[in-house]
Amino acid sequence: MQYIDNHQLMISVDDTVLDKPYSQHMDLVGFFWSGKHHRSVKGINLITLYATDLQGKNVPINFRLYDKSENKTKNDYFMEMLKDILQWGADIGFVTGDSWYAATSNLKTIRNHGIRFMFGIDSNRKVSLEKGTWHQIRALPAFENGQRVWLKDFGFVQLFKTQLKEQQRFYIVYAPDEHLTFDRFKDLHLNHWKIEQYHRVIKQVCHIEKFQVRRAKLISNHIFASLMAYVQIQKTQWNDVFMNIYQWQKSLFRPIIKSFIDGFILDKNHLLPQKLQKS
Repeated sequence: MQYIDNHQLMISVDDTVLDKPYSQHMDLVGFFWSGKHHRSVKGINLITLYATDLQGKNVPINFRLYDKSENKTKNDYFMEMLKDILQWGADIGFVTGDSWYAATSNLKTIRNHGIRFMFGIDSNRKVSLEKGTWHQIRALPAFENGQRVWLKDFGFVQLFKTQLKEQQRFYIVYAPDEHLTFDRFKDLHLNHWKIEQYHRVIKQVCHIEKFQVRRAKLISNHIFASLMAYVQIQKTQWNDVFMNIYQWQKSLFRPIIKSFIDGFILDKNHLLPQKLQKS
C-alpha cells in the first residue's frame, strides 16, 4: 500500500493458472480450471487481491498459492487475504470479483465490514422482484439495468446485465449509500478488468511461469520476485517512462538482439545458401 493512495481503494479478487503441463514431482501443482484454455489444466493456482486507488494506480496487494495440503478453498484464501489487508489498515471503498467468489457467506462478511461490492453472479441464483416470488436470474422477466432486487439469503442488491458476443453475464452491486447508474457500473467493471491485464503482464513480461525449481518455498520466492518486478514496472509507468509495456520491452531487447546477430554473422557467410553454378 506504500505505492498507492490508501483511500477508498477498489480491491479486486481473481485467480489465474501458471501453466506447468510437463512438471513432475513439483510442489503446489494440480489441476485447475483455466479461462484461457477453457478446461482444467495442470499448473499452479495464483490467487490475488489487486488494489486500484482513486487516481487509477494499481498494484497487487496480497496473494496466495493454492495448496491442497491446507484443505482450504479459494474462497477461504480470499477471506484470509481480505482480513489481512483490513488489519494492515486498508481503506476499502469497493470489493469486486467474479461469480466464483460471490458465495453468500463472502457477501455477508464484506457487508459486515461496511464495504460495498460488485460481483459476477451465476444465472441460477435466485432473486425476488416482489415478496413471495422467486426467479432464477436467467429466467427473470424483463428488468432494467440497476434494478433493485432481493438476493436470496442476503438482501437488497442492484442487478446489472452485460452482453459479451452471444453470452449474457449478470452482476450484483451492493452500495446502500448510493444508487449506481449503468455508467457508474461500467466504470467499476472496467477497473475490475485491470486484474486481467495484470495476469497477462506477469506471464508475458515478468516470466512468472518460467522456473525450474520444485520445492514450495523456492517456487514462492520466484513468484514473489515476479510480482515485485510487476510493481516496479507499474512505478516506472507512473513516472511516464513508457506508455505501453510491450513496446517498452521490445525497445529494450531489440538493440541487444540486433547487436548479437550482427556480431555472430560476420564470418558465417558460408552458411548462407550458395547460388548454383551453371555447368
